[in-house]
Amino acid sequence: MTEGMAGLLTLPRTATSRMALLEAIARLGSISAAGRAAGLSYKGAWDNVQALNNLFEGPLVIAAPGGKSGGGASVTPLGLSVLGAFRRVQAEMETMRTRLGDAPTADILWSLGMKTSARNAFRGQIVRITEGAVSAEVTLRLTEGLEIVAVVTLDSIETLGLIVGGAAIALIKSSFVVLAQGENLRTSARNQITGRVASREDGVVNSEITLDLGAAKTLVATITLESANALAIAPGDEIVALVKAPHVILAVE
Repeated sequence: MTEGMAGLLTLPRTATSRMALLEAIARLGSISAAGRAAGLSYKGAWDNVQALNNLFEGPLVIAAPGGKSGGGASVTPLGLSVLGAFRRVQAEMETMRTRLGDAPTADILWSLGMKTSARNAFRGQIVRITEGAVSAEVTLRLTEGLEIVAVVTLDSIETLGLIVGGAAIALIKSSFVVLAQGENLRTSARNQITGRVASREDGVVNSEITLDLGAAKTLVATITLESANALAIAPGDEIVALVKAPHVILAVE
């Protein structure tokens, strides 16, 4: 088998490590303990769990944060189903590696292995496409009552094959998320998403704020430390995340 062929028959490293983490959570009942077993930091383990929950229709892991000492966590039936499917694919691909030799094979796409510089990635279903002269407004439903609107060109609609009822992934850089407090806000941002602060991590210049959107979905915003202090942002606070529709990038598998 050629080196290129071997690459096609190897599951992405990100997918493999995330499934190893999921398996460890199922076994140990703790995200922090599972992270240690998988060679991940506490934050790294939580980031991977949040990414998995955002990329599937329902949560793969239900957890109660307990700090670095660990909190209770369990893998949902959907998570166990995903894990089982992954292991079956993994076993089948190992069999293929020994049988196919140099025979041609199609590209293997595996969404679990998707890596992007965007801090937030959400899988959803397209429920509306409103076309204009040059661009279109695409509404993606993540869960019941939670939608994200993106503005893309008509060329992108055609190139990506976007249709109502189809699936897509919304990518949002954390620096594109603006946080605000109060009710009845008047703003040009198309997306106004209310959540509760799950965590705040301060750096020298910036703060990373993670919002709990419900249904095991999270949204991360990176704002200046000065802004975080001015808003007095603390865990448990209700806050509104503002995201302009042109700042939402759509991707398909």
